[in-house]
Amino acid sequence: MEEQQKDTSLASTNIIVFLYQWRKVIIGLCFLAAVASSIASFIIEEKFKSSVTMFATPQHSIGEQFYEEQKKEDLLEFGEKEDAERLLQILNSDRIRNRVIEKYNLWEHYDISISAPGANTIMGKEYNSNVSSKLTRYGSILVEVLDKSDTLAALMANDIAFLLDSVSNELRNGRAMEAFMYAKNSLEQVQGEIRLLEDSMGTIRSYGVYDYFTQIETLSEQYGTAIVNGQPKRAEQIRQQMEEISQYGNIYNKLDALLEAAYEREEVLKKRYDLMYLDATSQLPSKFVVDYAAVSDKKAYPVRWLIVVMSVAATFLISVIGILILENFRSLKAQGKI
Repeated sequence: MEEQQKDTSLASTNIIVFLYQWRKVIIGLCFLAAVASSIASFIIEEKFKSSVTMFATPQHSIGEQFYEEQKKEDLLEFGEKEDAERLLQILNSDRIRNRVIEKYNLWEHYDISISAPGANTIMGKEYNSNVSSKLTRYGSILVEVLDKSDTLAALMANDIAFLLDSVSNELRNGRAMEAFMYAKNSLEQVQGEIRLLEDSMGTIRSYGVYDYFTQIETLSEQYGTAIVNGQPKRAEQIRQQMEEISQYGNIYNKLDALLEAAYEREEVLKKRYDLMYLDATSQLPSKFVVDYAAVSDKKAYPVRWLIVVMSVAATFLISVIGILILENFRSLKAQGKI
């Protein structure tokens, strides 16, 4: 145990002695690294950061909120993690990126030639290095924009948040429009069937059949009364009327049943039509914005002191390792091992 402590003490002493012996070289290298990194940090273009914080909203059907008797979801609630991840995919999509690039003419702003080979790849890398979207630990979405212009950084960040609603509504409305067209076609088909049935029913009514069951019941009562009262002529007239009506009884009953079913289908489809139309045309926010971007009054990049500190630390570590390798090389060479 004492020998181990002694070995550790000797090792520590050797390191101190080693560092002291090479102090001038190490300090000189660290000084040069500090100067070089300081100069480099001033050469690096300064950038300002603006950010928007928002929460996702669940994308429920607004039509159901108006036309369903029981509301299944609340339009005012905050979205879950899945809703936030969905919005994050939209934020990182080409739809938003291309609109931002076009609106702010980022080709010129980033000094990228659109005709250069691989221009789109270069623009994508530059855009992604300046614009980022991520989930926070609180479940919100944070959009950050870096730019050499403090005003432009704030404008871009806020516009990205606005574009999120636009793109999200486009996607949702597009899908709802397909469902609306199906509902519209189905409704028009049923309404066409109803017109045909009503025309057929009108033809039947032109023969005096307005309500078959009621008419037959009424005529039957009148026929019985005429028989009881000893009115054979009257009874014969009523019987003839009953025979005439009975010719169209089956057709009337069939048309009446088909019309009743068609009216019920029309009522259901009209409700779906109105519901889908509202979903296909409504513009709902896809997020709750907690903080809009403001113009930053302090640069966010580069952090010069951090660059200098990291450069000096890296130089110190590399110089120590390099000197150790050099010392070991000399020692092995002196021993004739190499």
